[in-house]
Amino acid sequence: MAKHKHDSEHLLEKTLVEKILDRNKISYQQFAFPTHMDGDVRSLVVDHLDVPENTIFKTLALQGKTTGPLIAVVPLTMHVDIKKLSHVSGNKKVAMVPLKQLVATTGYEHGANTPIGIHSTHPKYPIFIDQHAQQLGKILVSSGQIGRSVKIDAQALAKLVKAKFADIATDD
Repeated sequence: MAKHKHDSEHLLEKTLVEKILDRNKISYQQFAFPTHMDGDVRSLVVDHLDVPENTIFKTLALQGKTTGPLIAVVPLTMHVDIKKLSHVSGNKKVAMVPLKQLVATTGYEHGANTPIGIHSTHPKYPIFIDQHAQQLGKILVSSGQIGRSVKIDAQALAKLVKAKFADIATDD
């Protein structure tokens, strides 16, 4: 028993997202990041890890009058450009989903939103991935739990969640 426990110490229990990737035969690498409380939300701590922050992407839930809920996947080091996202999504205007409505909209709490999990439960939500992901090739996105991510090929991710690549991020 002790040996079995020792052998599995380095393996993380798979998240639902990782199981979805396995079912679709999409390769990925698991990551677990330390987290800390930032006010009333849990945030990643990435300063001391060997992962370039520009390869980590956050998943944001927004609302548009034409589309209803929509999802933007942008680098952690950037912000979603509301005007650009409005334009590419066919909305006059989009706005962030209020924090108190996030779980009801996506099924995930702040910090755990994942395009893979959201697509599996809400396949009609349009998903837009910032074009920087194409240039990077492999990116990290949440695997549905705070502090957990998967490194995945951006093209494979887009194909799985039926996302469009677009210029939707800004440094401002």
